[in-house]
Amino acid sequence: MANEAGALCISSTNLAEFIGVNSCQIRKDFSYFGYLGIRGSGYNIEKLIKKIKSILKITVVQKAALVGVGNLGSAILSFPGFAVYGFNIAAAFDVSPQKIGKKINNVKIENISKLWILKRKKVNLAILAVPSEAAQSTTEKLVKAGVKGILNFSSCYLSVPKKVKVITTDIAMELARLPYYIPAG
Repeated sequence: MANEAGALCISSTNLAEFIGVNSCQIRKDFSYFGYLGIRGSGYNIEKLIKKIKSILKITVVQKAALVGVGNLGSAILSFPGFAVYGFNIAAAFDVSPQKIGKKINNVKIENISKLWILKRKKVNLAILAVPSEAAQSTTEKLVKAGVKGILNFSSCYLSVPKKVKVITTDIAMELARLPYYIPAG
């Protein structure tokens, strides 16, 4: 981005081109969060980054737990990109005796029966990568352990209290949507 090139400011037009939207949308969206730019000069990149991080609540490291260390869970646990957004997978859990005690990316895999330690570790986010048939019961344990946000990779609806936010990502469903956007040829 412009900051890497040594620039101090970026215009809404340049920012819009960089992320693929129009500049009016940039200005409109930013206006919801108060005064961020200077007319004719653009946005101070350093201040803009700080403001966006504050809005997204990524100014401090957020600890998350991974539950389910199968193929998908192992890939998630190995992914280094979470740190860029201020996330640290601080705990991992599984039911398989073959996985318990092993480490992936310096995170020791614990027995799922120890989910209660999340409250003590002040972990309030979880990534759920368990089979659908175990998703609801695991979610109930996560809620009991104090988790307030769940990224759900199981392909089922989770019932949670209103104070808990669930975002479900069904990879197969997302892949099934993709052909719609591909032009017929």
